[in-house]
Amino acid sequence: MKDVFHELYEKYHHDLFRFLFYMVKDRSLAEDLVQDVYVKVLKSFHSFKGESSEKTWLYSIARHVAIDYLRKQKRKKRRVMDVFNWDDKGDFIPDEKPLPEEIAQKNEEIGKMYQCLHQCTIDQQSVVILRYIQMLSIQETADVLGWTESKVKTTQHRAIKTLKKIMKGDEGGMHYEAR
Repeated sequence: MKDVFHELYEKYHHDLFRFLFYMVKDRSLAEDLVQDVYVKVLKSFHSFKGESSEKTWLYSIARHVAIDYLRKQKRKKRRVMDVFNWDDKGDFIPDEKPLPEEIAQKNEEIGKMYQCLHQCTIDQQSVVILRYIQMLSIQETADVLGWTESKVKTTQHRAIKTLKKIMKGDEGGMHYEAR
């Protein structure tokens, strides 16, 4: 069990961190949530039946951890956007891959889209992050979310349509605001 856990951690922790970072927009919080994911993995590994891949199982747990966190914040009447700070570089995590904020800063349109993404529903955010940032297939995304492929495609289509409207400022009061 210890070897399997270590292997899962080494193989997926960076991807899970990036996914959670996009969901909660805070580096230290994402690090804490990754730890919560692996605590849940330890507690529930015995019930993993292999009906999905380890990857989709871990993303599913990470998504639920993020949603639980966001719901707690909502109950406290805190908006998720208040947590995010574009100027905060946080602690340096040595890694060869660029971090989400570094990618966004390289391209103004990606940065604009990233900010607008958080005006979409949580389901739309999840699909966009899993499909276009984490590069999961439609089937893998469906497995993570516990949806049909058709629902993933529909939500993806609506998310893209919503993002386009928000980015153009046509969403009846919902528009991109530079920070």
